[in-house]
Amino acid sequence: MTDAAAPLGFHHIRLELAREPQHPEGDNGIGYDILAPLKADKRLDAAAWREAPDKCRVRSFSHGATLAFGRLRHAAPDRWFLDFESGEADDAHGFRLADEVLETGEYVSLSTGDQTHTYVVARAEAV
Repeated sequence: MTDAAAPLGFHHIRLELAREPQHPEGDNGIGYDILAPLKADKRLDAAAWREAPDKCRVRSFSHGATLAFGRLRHAAPDRWFLDFESGEADDAHGFRLADEVLETGEYVSLSTGDQTHTYVVARAEAV
């Protein structure tokens, strides 16, 4: 997921399901592709997000199929979430996502409904 019109500072971040009881080896076929602005310290950049919120896109995938497209959203003070469809039932909320370093090899926890899964940052490349 790349966008030639993405502003400077935007990155393609790929999250893949990390190890968990149902997936003891993890599963690189399940996850999210995110187009988002990152600061120099590889944390989400709220100021850059405010400049181009419509450029902050998300794709949920499973084994080669796109499950949904959505947007990366920011809410005060430092709450970030992946917004799919209207309503909140399918949104993915990050645990302290504003504090997460989004670089290859780091881990991120996301919750959807009452389920929480951990993802590894498989890629974080400037676009």
